[in-house]
Amino acid sequence: MQCKSKDNLTDVTKDVTELLKKDLNLGPTMVRLAWHSAGTYSALSKTNGSNGGTIRHKDELGHGANAGLTKLVSMLDVIYSKHKSKISFADLIVLAGCVAIHEMGGPKIIFRSGRKDKPVEETPPEGRLPDADKGSMKKTNSHLRDVFGKMGFEDKDIVVLSGAHALGRCHPNASGYDGPWTPAPLTFNNYYYSLLLNDTWMPTTVSKTGNKQFNNKDGLMMLPSDMALLEDDKFK
Repeated sequence: MQCKSKDNLTDVTKDVTELLKKDLNLGPTMVRLAWHSAGTYSALSKTNGSNGGTIRHKDELGHGANAGLTKLVSMLDVIYSKHKSKISFADLIVLAGCVAIHEMGGPKIIFRSGRKDKPVEETPPEGRLPDADKGSMKKTNSHLRDVFGKMGFEDKDIVVLSGAHALGRCHPNASGYDGPWTPAPLTFNNYYYSLLLNDTWMPTTVSKTGNKQFNNKDGLMMLPSDMALLEDDKFK
C-alpha cells in the first residue's frame, strides 16, 4: 500500500496485514469501521468524520449503526498502543480500511496521514449514518440523498459507495438483517451491481428481527436501500 506520510508506517501496515492474514473476515469490518468513522462528516459545518477518530469512544460505538464494531476497535487499540508515537487512532482506522481493501483484491489506495484524535466530548450525535429502510422506496431514496448530501455527496457518489456491499454480510444481532450480498463476500469486486441489476429478488422477512429484506434463490440478500436504487431513474 502506498503511504503519503511524514512517518514511516511500514510496521503499522504490517501489523494490520498480519491481523487480516489471521482472519480475513475482519476485512469487511475494517472497511465498515472506516466508513462509519467517515460517514458522520458534515460538509456544512466541516465537523466530525474521520478527523477525530471519535468512533473509538464508547459513546459513538454505542450508536445503533455501529453495532458489532467494538471487538475490532479493541483489536486496533492493541496496534495503536504499540505505534502511537507514529500514528493517531483516527489515522489507524482509515489505514486499516485501506489495507483491508487491498488484501481483499482491491486497489492500492494512497493513504495520507494527519488526522487528530479528539475527545469524547466531540462525538457526533446519533443519526448521521444512513438507515436501510424508511418504509417505502421513495422515502428511503429521499433519506439517502439527505444523509449523503450532508456529507457532500451526489447521486453517483451514493451509488458508488453502495458498492461496498460487495464486502461482508449482515448479522441480525448487529444490523437486524441477515446474509451476504454476494457469493464472494471477502473479495473486492463489482458483483454487487451485476446481481442487483440482473438477478430476481423476492421480499422476505428476517425471522429474528422482523426486518424486511430481499433474497434470491441462492440465499443472497439485498437491503431495501439497495433495491430502492433501482426504483429511482437517476440512481439507476
